[in-house]
Amino acid sequence: MSPAHLLIIGDRAALSWVITEQRMAFPAGRARTARTLGQGDEVFLYSTRGCFRNPTRDLGRVIGRAAIASPVHVLDEPVVFSGRSYSEGCSMKVSGLAPFREGLVLRDLVPRLSVFPDPATWSVRMRRASLTLPPEDAELVRTELEPLLRPYDETGEGYRWEPAAD
Repeated sequence: MSPAHLLIIGDRAALSWVITEQRMAFPAGRARTARTLGQGDEVFLYSTRGCFRNPTRDLGRVIGRAAIASPVHVLDEPVVFSGRSYSEGCSMKVSGLAPFREGLVLRDLVPRLSVFPDPATWSVRMRRASLTLPPEDAELVRTELEPLLRPYDETGEGYRWEPAAD
């Protein structure tokens, strides 16, 4: 069985791009970690509490499931979100997506996930672009997330975001 990963997205423009383009991008400093993702690997899309710039209102949620559709490679042109450049990337095929601002609240599962050995400091492990999940953790996330997912064609458009014109 292929490994499973959480893809951690902390910016609403990046989230919109990831969902609408069905691609993931990584900064150059995370290239080695990004290359642990292999074609066919299962990924869970996670939007952080700060993704929508209101961490007191929003919760970190697993919002979708996808499969890596191409190897991670250097992009012809880096993509830029919030002034940060992402030079490596891959294609994904999104197989299910929760409606916008819905999904599985990850912190509720933390005590049951072995990838977080100390539930009190779990958020420290989320300060990266991706996190590989042990098989038992992936199964738990998959099982809890499945009832919340809808077909991409029904939900993908809800994630489209255009920045306000200046």
